[in-house]
Order: sequence, then structure tokens, then C-alpha cells
Amino acid sequence: MDPMKYLDELADRYPILEEVKPQLRAAYEILEQCYENGGKLLVAGNGGSCADAEHIVGELMKGFVKRRQVSEEFAKALYEADPERGEELAQKLQGGLPAISLSNHPGLSTAYLNDVDGNLIYAQQTYGYGKKGDVFLGISTSGNSKNVMYAVAAAKALGMKTIGLTGQKGGFLKAAADVTISVPETEVFKIQELHLPVYHTLCLMLEERFF
Repeated sequence: MDPMKYLDELADRYPILEEVKPQLRAAYEILEQCYENGGKLLVAGNGGSCADAEHIVGELMKGFVKRRQVSEEFAKALYEADPERGEELAQKLQGGLPAISLSNHPGLSTAYLNDVDGNLIYAQQTYGYGKKGDVFLGISTSGNSKNVMYAVAAAKALGMKTIGLTGQKGGFLKAAADVTISVPETEVFKIQELHLPVYHTLCLMLEERFF
């Protein structure tokens, strides 16, 4: 299926999201180029958006709706590396699109919070993990989360592309990111309810393209 068909399917299921289709397509194109060139995605958010960051990584790093079987060449390499375990690995490993949630490193985060500045935790990880050609996705319902905005600045300084996922007002994130998907709601829980189908669609499009 053409990945773009998922955009139409999203609008059919959630008519309120018809207006974000151009931004969603632009975000997809940024990530498509990133993965074509061997890059990775860094994702960050707070509270419910922190959970969304983890969710996105889960959909990209393993099969979402496809099995993503490893190539015959890699299956052979696995068997040669370990004849006892190689066959099982070849059957069970799944292709992944590299993605890291910056919220899932409590040792680093608490050390940086204690020793330096908690608002810069995501920026520090972006600086450490990121490189030109990678993408940073910041999720903020207000668009004004300080730690997300610091990370956007670090990403841009590294030559990374940036994507924002926020609410109707957009906040500082809308002005700063290369592409911002601003769902048409203003209440936090309603924004979060619309974020899920948006990033599910993005993950479906990427899986269709690469697997």
C-alpha cells in the first residue's frame, strides 16, 4: 500500500485531523529521508507525552502491523555467529527503525538534574546522541515545555531536523521546529487523545515504506 493512503485513512477515522495532513506528510518526509540515510530519531516529552515518546519508540523499533522478518543474508550471518541460537534469532528478530526515547535514562537524568540543570536533560542527551541527519521529535501539549525547547535548540545546532507535536496554539515549539503538527484542540487531555492517532499514522507510513 502507498504510505500516503494512511493519511486518508486517518482523516476518515478522525475528520477533525483533516487539517493536519500536510504537516503530517511533511514530518513523514523528514523521517523518510533520515532513515534512508542511516539516521535515527530522538523523542522526548513530559508526563503523558513522555509515555507517548516511549510508545512511538515501541512502534518503530519492532514490528507494528508487519512482521518485519530479517533478511536471508542476516539470517545466515546469525547462524554463522552462533549455530545453536542463530536459527531462533533469525525467526524472532524484527527489523527496526532506530529510535531513542530520551525519558528512559533515570541514572543519567537524575545525575544531570542534581549536578547541572534539570531543564537541560533532554538537550544534554540530544547533544550526546544526536548527529547531523538525525531527527528530534518534541512532544508538548502547550508547545512551551522548557526541556523540549532546549533540546530543539541543541538539535538545530547539530544540524538535525526537528518535528513538533503539540496542540492548537502551538507555543514556542511551533515557531522553532522545522515541522509542527498542531492538533486542533486546546485542552490537554483532548490534545493527547489526538496525538496517538497522529503518531500511529506516522509509524504506519514509515513501516509501509521500509518494510
